[in-house]
Formats: sequence, structure tokens, C-alpha cells
Amino acid sequence: MIGPLLTVGLIAGLAGGMFGIGGGAIMVPALVLGLGFDQKVATGTSLAAQVLPIGLVGAWVYHRSGNLDLRAAVIMVVGLLLGNGLGAVLANQPFITSEMMKKLYGGFLLLVGLRYLLWR
Repeated sequence: MIGPLLTVGLIAGLAGGMFGIGGGAIMVPALVLGLGFDQKVATGTSLAAQVLPIGLVGAWVYHRSGNLDLRAAVIMVVGLLLGNGLGAVLANQPFITSEMMKKLYGGFLLLVGLRYLLWR
């Protein structure tokens, strides 16, 4: 299982560095669809794997290249902390099943994908 997980991490890291995505758009589907993880376990695993390594390394490289608005990032951290905590509490309620999370997540990715395809 180490090889497939390492591959998922490598692909997510490349996508994170290039496009600012990784955990949600790459790791979660790979864990659920490719490795058979439960949706809730995949989400939690993705969060744990990406928070510090991806964020710190990626931000450091972008900062060195002059492509980081530190003030905006710090302001967003407040919203991210509050929103992430609230989202995690909500997702782990008994009435939110893994099947429901898959459908909500798929709908979210579909909307984002369509928006990018139709963006002008």
C-alpha cells in the first residue's frame, strides 16, 4: 500500500505546486475511487497529509519567487481555520453519511469544473 499512497501524494503535490490544488481535487478521489477508502476517512487523511507539508513548502517557493501576497494569506487563514473546523464538525455528524458526502463532493467538483470550462 506504500507505493500507491506515495504515488497519490506525488501527483497531489505536483498539482498543488502548479495549480494550488491537491488534497480535495486529487487525493480524496484517488483514495476513494482508486484505493477503496471510505469518503470520510479519505477526507480526514487528505487533510492530515496536506496541511503542513504542502502549504509550507509551496508557500516558501512562491514567496521566494515574489508570487505570494502574505497579507492576503494571513487574512484567509482566519476564515480557513473557522471554516475547516465547522466543515469537519458538520461532515462528522451521524446524519451525514459517506454516500451523501460523495454526492455533495462530486457535485462541488462538477460545478467547479464546469465553471472553469465556461470561464471567459
